[in-house]
Amino acid sequence: MEQNRTRLTIVNMLALLAAAAAGFVLARTSQSLAAYAALPFVALGLVVSAVSYFHMRLVEREKLEQLEYDELTKSPSASALFNKGETESLPARRSRRQFEKFFLPGVAILLLLSQAAGVFFLWRWLMKPPVAPLNNPALLAAIEAIFFIVLFLLGRFTLSLSKLENQRLLRPVASFVLANAYLLGLVGVATVFVIAGFPHLDLYVARALVILLGFIAVETLLTLLMEVYRPRVRGKEVHLLHDSRVMGLLAQPESLFTTAAHALDYQFGFAVSQTRFFLVLQKQLAWIIAVQVLFLVLSTTIVVIEAGEEALLERFGKPVATRGIVGPGLHVKFPWPVDKIHRYRTEQIQEFEVGLASEEGEEEKHEKTVLWTVSHTKDEFNLLVASREVGAVTNSDIKKSPPVNLLSVGIPVQFQVTNLTAWAYSNAQPDQLLHKIATREVVLYLVSADLNEIMSTARSAAADELRHRIQTAANERGLGARIVFVGLQDIHPPVAVAGAYEKVVGALQTREARILAATAQAAQTNALATARAYRTVREAESERDRTKAFALARAASFTNQIPAYRAAPSVYTERAYVQALARNGGNTRKYVLATSNTEDVILFNLEDKLRTDLLDVQLPAPKAK
Repeated sequence: MEQNRTRLTIVNMLALLAAAAAGFVLARTSQSLAAYAALPFVALGLVVSAVSYFHMRLVEREKLEQLEYDELTKSPSASALFNKGETESLPARRSRRQFEKFFLPGVAILLLLSQAAGVFFLWRWLMKPPVAPLNNPALLAAIEAIFFIVLFLLGRFTLSLSKLENQRLLRPVASFVLANAYLLGLVGVATVFVIAGFPHLDLYVARALVILLGFIAVETLLTLLMEVYRPRVRGKEVHLLHDSRVMGLLAQPESLFTTAAHALDYQFGFAVSQTRFFLVLQKQLAWIIAVQVLFLVLSTTIVVIEAGEEALLERFGKPVATRGIVGPGLHVKFPWPVDKIHRYRTEQIQEFEVGLASEEGEEEKHEKTVLWTVSHTKDEFNLLVASREVGAVTNSDIKKSPPVNLLSVGIPVQFQVTNLTAWAYSNAQPDQLLHKIATREVVLYLVSADLNEIMSTARSAAADELRHRIQTAANERGLGARIVFVGLQDIHPPVAVAGAYEKVVGALQTREARILAATAQAAQTNALATARAYRTVREAESERDRTKAFALARAASFTNQIPAYRAAPSVYTERAYVQALARNGGNTRKYVLATSNTEDVILFNLEDKLRTDLLDVQLPAPKAK
C-alpha cells in the first residue's frame, strides 16, 4: 500500500509537470494572460508534490526500520546490540525529524518568497498588459479542458484515498492537483468566453488568479509565524507547512459547509447540523443556488435605455442587423452572455482636454480667476509655438536660433456622437483615438502659428481653424462624431516664465502707448502750425487787398475831386473845410465867437469835473428823537 501511495504521488507529479510544460507553451503561443497567471499554481503543486514524495519516502523508511528494530529487540541475545539508545539505533527516524524540523520550514520560506515575487511581477505586468487578440484560442480551450479532466480524476482519487486511509501526507498533493484542475478549467472557460466576444475576460481572470496567489502568500506567512510560536507536544501531529488551506478549500468547497456546521454545533451547544431544516438546506443547497443563478440570468433579459442614450445590441459578439440601434425605453433581449448591450451617450455633449486639465476645486480656490504666474494644473503640458520675432545677432558667425517659443496649453474639446455605428465599430477605442487626433492637430497648428497673434487677435480664428482640422481628421477616420467647440482660453506661457512674459508684453504696450502719444502730439502740433500759417497768410492777403482797395479808392476820390475844384475853387475849399470839421469834430466841444474886432482872452479849464449824478445823492431823513 505504501508503494501504491508513492506511485500515485509520482503520477500526480508527472501530470502536473505535463500541465506546466503544456501550459507554458500554450501561453507563449496564444498570448493568454490567464494561462500565464495559472502557471505559478501548477509550479507550486509540482513543488508540493515533490516535497510530499520525499516526506512519504522518509516515513516509509522509518516504518520499515521500526519493524526491523522491533523484531531484533525481541530476542534476548540482541539486547546488547541496541544498548546505545533509540536515537542512534534508528537513523531513519532521525532523518525524518530533521527533514520536518529544517527542510520543511526552508521549503515554506522558499514558497513564500516565490509567491510574493510572482504576485509582484505578475501584477505589475497585468497593469499594462499587451493589447493583442488571442492566437488560436480554440486549441487553448481544448488542451485546458483535457488537463482539467485528467487532473480532476487524479485529484479526486488521491483525495478519496487520503480520507479512507487517513494519509495526511497525501492531502497537500490532492488539494493542489484538484485545485489546479479547477483553475485550468477556469482558464478554459475564460478562453471560450473570449471566443464568444468577451476579450477582456481573459485579463480579469488573470488578475483574479494573481489576487488568489497573494492570499496563498499571506497564508504561508501566517503559517510560518504560527509555527514559530505554537506549543510543541510530543507525539501530536502538526499541520504541514506546505499544505495550503486556501487550495484545500478550492479543492473541497463542501468542507466549508461542514466547518460551518461544526461551528454552529459548538456555538449553540447542541447538534444544529442534525436538525431537519439544516439537513434539508444541505441537500437542497445546490438547487437553491441554481434557482438564484437562474433568476440572475433572467434579469439580464430586460434592458432599460435612459433618455439621451442609445445602445447597440450584440449577439455572440456580433451586431444584430434586425435590431440596429436601440433607442431609449424598455427592451427585451436574450440573456447574458448570448446578447449584450453597449450603451452610449449620443445626445450629451462630451468633453476631453488636450493638454492637462485643471485641478479639482481650482475654480473655487481662485474664485474663478486663473493667473498665468500661479500653477493651476498638476503638471504643465508645453508645446512649441512659432514666432516671427528673431533676436538681434551681433556676430554674423553665430547661427541664429529658430524662432520658437513654449506655450502651456489646456484646450477643452467638446464633441457629440452623431453616427453610433461608425463610432462603435469603425475604430477601436474611438474616444482615445479622437483625443489623439485632437492632440496631433493642436501640435501641428501651433508649430505653424505665431505666438503673439494666437495670444491676442487670432485666438478666435485659431479656435475655428482647429475645430475644422479636428473635424476633417475625424471624418477621414470615420469616427461618426461632430466637433462642437474648441476652446483656447487656457493657453499661456509656462508658469516659470509667465512673469517675464507679462513684463515684456507690458513694455511693448508702454512703448506702443508712447509712440501713439507722440504721434498724436505731432499731429496736433503740425495741424496747429499749419492752421496758424494759413491764418497768417490769409490775414496778409486780406490786408494787402484792403490796402490796395483803399489806395484805389483814394486815387479815384482824388481824380473825381479835381473837376469840382477846377469849377469853383473857393467853394470847394470852404466845403471841404466844413466837411472836415463835421467829420472830425462831432464829439468835441465847440466855442462860437459871435463878435469880431475884439481882443478877448479865453481861459480853458481842462480839469475833469466830478459827475453831477455823484453829487445829487439823496440822504435819508433824520430820525425823530
